[in-house]
Amino acid sequence: MFYNANGDTMERQILHVDVNNAFLSWTAIDRLRSGEMLDIRTIPAIIGGDESSRHGIVLAKSMKAKEFGIKTGEPIYQARKKCPNLQVFQGDYHSYQKHSEQLYQILLEYTDQIERFSIDECFMDMTLFLPPKEKLLDKAYEINRRIKEELGFSVNVGVSNNKLLAKMASDFQKPDRVHTLYQHEIEKKMWILPISELFMVGRKSIPKLEQMGIRTIGDLAKYDKNILIKRFGKHGKIMWEYANGMDASLVIYQQELPKCIGNSITLPEDIYNISRLNEILLALSEQITYRLRKHELKASVICVQIKTKDFVSFSHQKTLTIPTNVTKRIYETSKELLEQIHQNRAIRLIGIQTSKLVGKEEGQLSIFTEEENEKQEKIEDVMENLKNKYGYGIITRAGEIKVNNMLNIREEKHK
Repeated sequence: MFYNANGDTMERQILHVDVNNAFLSWTAIDRLRSGEMLDIRTIPAIIGGDESSRHGIVLAKSMKAKEFGIKTGEPIYQARKKCPNLQVFQGDYHSYQKHSEQLYQILLEYTDQIERFSIDECFMDMTLFLPPKEKLLDKAYEINRRIKEELGFSVNVGVSNNKLLAKMASDFQKPDRVHTLYQHEIEKKMWILPISELFMVGRKSIPKLEQMGIRTIGDLAKYDKNILIKRFGKHGKIMWEYANGMDASLVIYQQELPKCIGNSITLPEDIYNISRLNEILLALSEQITYRLRKHELKASVICVQIKTKDFVSFSHQKTLTIPTNVTKRIYETSKELLEQIHQNRAIRLIGIQTSKLVGKEEGQLSIFTEEENEKQEKIEDVMENLKNKYGYGIITRAGEIKVNNMLNIREEKHK
């Protein structure tokens, strides 16, 4: 459980985002953007080292290569025996770092508590950043979709209330999937897996466990913990706890300032009415402002984006004379931008993105707006303190309540 600033318990909300076949996917995107016609994700292909030296190994593989039994880490010459037509491509680590950073910047729009576990996977702690009435699973699907649409590659997203289970979930069926793994799902989804699938069970431990009659994660979970500790020491205790889904480790993150902050929502029904859309803009503005102020940033550019019922996208942006992190100003500007692109269209998705972010002290207001700004900032300060102490959903504006009610209608329809 997670404790907020008031000492109350909150169930942790954890996501694990894992890029599918990262190096191969990112190489494929680079090739397509440079004019190549063939998407190497659709053929038996791998990313590997120097094949001529016979020391090169498979760093990443396409799904087609996987069908031939090719495994990550095996020598390339051995992979060629399995698939003579295998195509081998060299990796580009600098390019991979760029793709990884683009992924990270999208995730920063949802929470700043992100642990970069490796170049192609991240843990996200959403506990204090999940908007009221929104479900973690819905956010997982939204992240999965956005990465595919905006960055061109797919990810698996694991959903749970601790890091271990979120990571185990993201390793379930691939590619391009969202999986949950909560405590009540462990027996059905995790215990049936071979012991080799459990996180932190190394190759040397597997034969020893099998000699003890432990072949599945369920076998390990039901085994006598004290015997495991005698045989494996502290690692025996960790393996037993992990097999039972127990993990209290925190998402370890380093504060990094985002390059942009935004939020979007797929609506439960197509909406023509601009007044209703404005209510949604207010809720989105509130969420974005909270994030801006948490980072002590102000936005210089505001962009509103919509997607019609026919999946056609439109966007319009405005550069502000004076950067802001005040909800009222972001909302009023967003309303103005929506008015310019709406044109009585039926909208299925709407979002706001702020960019060209500057430090809090850089966005000084003119004397004509200083009094109004002070009033708004006092309101924002009170709301921010409450949210930091009790969680994001403790207080909402009237417009946001209406949006939450609308989302409740969607949930009722899906029951």
